[in-house]
Amino acid sequence: MKAIDLLPLIPQVNTFKKYGKVKRAVGLMIESQGPESSVGEVCYIHITSRGVPKIILAEVVGFNGQLVILMPYSNMQDIAPGSLVEATSKPLEVKIGPALIGKVVDSLGKPLDGSMLPGGLAAAHTDQEPPNPLSRPPIDEPMEVGVKAIDSMLTVGKGQRVGIFAGSGVGKSTLLGMIARNTKADLNVIALIGERGREVREFIERDLGEEGLKRTIVVAATSDQPALMRIKGAFTATAIAEYFRDKGLNVMLMMDSATRVAMAQREIGLAVGEPPTTKGYTPSVFAILPKLLERTGTNLKGSITAFYTVLVDGDDLNEPISDTVRGILDGHIVLDRKIANRGQFPAINILKSVSRLMNHLASDQHLEASVRLRELYSTYIESEDLIQIGAYKKGSSKEIDEAINYYPKIISFLKQGVYEKISQAESIDRLIQLAEKGDVRS
Repeated sequence: MKAIDLLPLIPQVNTFKKYGKVKRAVGLMIESQGPESSVGEVCYIHITSRGVPKIILAEVVGFNGQLVILMPYSNMQDIAPGSLVEATSKPLEVKIGPALIGKVVDSLGKPLDGSMLPGGLAAAHTDQEPPNPLSRPPIDEPMEVGVKAIDSMLTVGKGQRVGIFAGSGVGKSTLLGMIARNTKADLNVIALIGERGREVREFIERDLGEEGLKRTIVVAATSDQPALMRIKGAFTATAIAEYFRDKGLNVMLMMDSATRVAMAQREIGLAVGEPPTTKGYTPSVFAILPKLLERTGTNLKGSITAFYTVLVDGDDLNEPISDTVRGILDGHIVLDRKIANRGQFPAINILKSVSRLMNHLASDQHLEASVRLRELYSTYIESEDLIQIGAYKKGSSKEIDEAINYYPKIISFLKQGVYEKISQAESIDRLIQLAEKGDVRS
């Protein structure tokens, strides 16, 4: 670029740095007298730790009269009254590019193994606007996820957003690992939000495996990190997925879990003085969820197929976060503890689960087979108590007799080994064979 080309840019350069000073720290928040800044802007807090100058990153989250309210991305140790606060005049940016594939990074996009960021990466804002509704192409092509029960009974399309609803210990992390290894997506982006530190490495090594990591970028924000870092982990993972979608790829985004993002936002909301509303959640929680979830899906260049896990307290699917997320997404998969206790994995309850786009993605024969299997399974479940105690007499109902005959075959069909690979075409073929001929191949 010639020097003369830079002349118009000179008036846009800010040659002044804006500073303020820390007044006090209250709970999770820091109150500063200045600098002039706006909500969402990143600031540097200059501190001295054991005689060594350091910088702590913080974000402007609100104002209290003339005071700026900041929340740091790390712990508040060594921050003292009078610590210098420097405005950067820009929001959080992370470096993104193909060189990140196969790496595990934190919420700020830095490798967790302590290595240097590779070269050739582009800067991107973590907080982006969702695509214009009129620029979203219709979803008309199935996305193979490699899980038999989902590919056949709950077919998902490229760009569809689905919730996985489950209590603790029912197998949602294992299911995400199966999808990451078996999916036909071009790239996986996995966000582990609020996980125990122990579980991050276990998920990467056991559930994801070396094969899955080769085409995956993992963003991890563990439960011990500040609430702001947990929220930024979700936004950073979404920004990474958006970058590759804009390159024309079909991206698979998996976030575990949306509930912990909501909990982190509740912490911030309560700290800045928001009133608690439904079950202690602040209004900003119900504002941030659609803003985050609507960023995925299709645009004119590529697609982001997204799976969000949702923790349900006491297996209650109607608690506020579950209800809100279910209303935003394009389908929900319910993992049932009773089914898991029977040794059926993945523990998907097909009667409570729905893919809102399956009718537009599946053939007539496929839909008829899935409806028939649901009817048979539902008939058995409704009569299960009578059957188990021996109160039902064979021949009393043709429908129940048929359901009793089909039930073990349906359970055998829905089961799948953790490392078992099966294509979507084969899953659908097996479903049709079972529905039409009562034949199931293991």
